[in-house]
Amino acid sequence: MPRHVAPFFAPVFAPVFTLALLFSLALAPLVGCSSYRASAHDDPSRQADLAVASAAAQQDFLDRDPTLQAFFDSAHGYAIFPEVTKGAAGIGAAHGQGEVYEQDTLVGHASVSQGSLGAQLGGQVYSQIVFFEDEATMRHFKRGNLEFAAQASAVAASAGAGANADYADGVAVFTTAARGLMFEASIGGQKFAFRPLK
Repeated sequence: MPRHVAPFFAPVFAPVFTLALLFSLALAPLVGCSSYRASAHDDPSRQADLAVASAAAQQDFLDRDPTLQAFFDSAHGYAIFPEVTKGAAGIGAAHGQGEVYEQDTLVGHASVSQGSLGAQLGGQVYSQIVFFEDEATMRHFKRGNLEFAAQASAVAASAGAGANADYADGVAVFTTAARGLMFEASIGGQKFAFRPLK
């Protein structure tokens, strides 16, 4: 490229390159995660891994906060994501695979994804449970219409937290941090995709 042209293009490409680099850094923690992360719905071995991980995550939630048992007993259904990986470097990205239960019966699998902009840095791995208060709310989720507002936040599972929590718009969300550190860990902007069992 001629030298006299370069200064004209530099201001244009520099921001684009910077955003691409930040997005790549944000996605880096998502690469090489657990074996059930991709195509769990279609791979029997990954389904088995996901089932084991989901059961372990549920037990971990109950160990941290036994009062959550009341939600498991009374909710119409729930989606459990044993490992949601979130990375951020100005641009945040998160993804996780999970199981969906209705009336204590496995009815399908789901994925959760999230993207965000703002002052954030680091990475985090956490488990998440979304309880559905009634059949209408769960049907809304299964149709792919559930998305959390930007200001939405989850309840951190700890002793007694479930006793003080309640549903909001038919859902109650709890998380437990597995490892990592982030300055921002809200669930705002999360979207879900549901696939019923074949």
